[in-house]
Amino acid sequence: MIIKEIIAVLEEMAPLAYAEDFDNVGLLVGDQNAVATGVLVCHDALENVIDEAIAKQCNLVVCFHPILFSGLKKITGKNYVERAIVKAIRNDIAIYAVHTALDNHPEGVNKIFCDTLGLKNATILIPKQTFLRKLVTYTVPENVDQVRNALFAAGAGAIGNYENCSFTSTGTFTFQGNENSNPVIGEKGKLHTGTEIKIEVTFEKHLESRILKALFTNHIYEEVAHEIYELQNSHQNIGLGMIAEFEKPMEEIAFLQLVKEKMISGGIRHSAFTGKPIKRVAVLGGSGSYAIKNAILAGADAFLTADLKYHQFYEAENELLLADIGHFESERYTKNYIVDFLRKKILNFAIILSEENTNPVKYL
Repeated sequence: MIIKEIIAVLEEMAPLAYAEDFDNVGLLVGDQNAVATGVLVCHDALENVIDEAIAKQCNLVVCFHPILFSGLKKITGKNYVERAIVKAIRNDIAIYAVHTALDNHPEGVNKIFCDTLGLKNATILIPKQTFLRKLVTYTVPENVDQVRNALFAAGAGAIGNYENCSFTSTGTFTFQGNENSNPVIGEKGKLHTGTEIKIEVTFEKHLESRILKALFTNHIYEEVAHEIYELQNSHQNIGLGMIAEFEKPMEEIAFLQLVKEKMISGGIRHSAFTGKPIKRVAVLGGSGSYAIKNAILAGADAFLTADLKYHQFYEAENELLLADIGHFESERYTKNYIVDFLRKKILNFAIILSEENTNPVKYL
């Protein structure tokens, strides 16, 4: 198979449209039309990981963190980023990053985090904004089912746990085609009046081209009247962080011990104990200081994340237990998830979990 076919599976797992605007996801290095020899999945595509890919005859490295995050003006091998890129290019190795595309996925980084700790009933902590669109179109009654079903098949009408959602209303239309028109109903040059159905469906913005193709292919009109609006509604199933619950509350020390054991953390920095049992927990893999207030507003008893600064621990305000468990530690099982997903989708092909530990933080 070719690399492009593997990328299609990766985008099924973590659509690039889910990624944050600041991020750099997708194919970072390499030719998507090259024949794939094997896939190595890692956390960070460092030089030692590229060496591992070479040794294991994998010409596609799938990483969680993008090795290329900000622009490079020179590639001379002077730092760890440039050395990895140079070695990958020299050895015809492609690099693909998922990062926040998987962070924002309802089954991604933070769901893995929750599952590892045994947390249940997980929901999104910070739902994604301005990600939904609304399509409004009009057709005659005999064409409604064909158009609506085609829109559903293209991905429109999915709202949370519901599919095939739409709204229709009936009205009266008028039109008069000029001499160049070719109307399906009525006659050119004559005013025509009739009954028309208005169809309204919502959709995720990255599906727009697919949905419009379905609309134009299945509509009987020569000119298809349609409108698209950006919605202010939050997308409740896509976004950063999650909040979930234990079946039974536990004491704060026992909670932190559980986190340390399950996430294999070398040490946990935390705010002052509140003296309250821990049942409702917010998590955000990676750097999540910006979500402290979100966790408090969501009624969390504890918030687990990473990369907290000194003064940010004060923001707990004795409302919750704030804990920094380490950046790598909070995302450590992500590469396992990617490997499992690819192996289920791509059979009889080398999908290899990297054995390299790329955590730059060491503990005494």
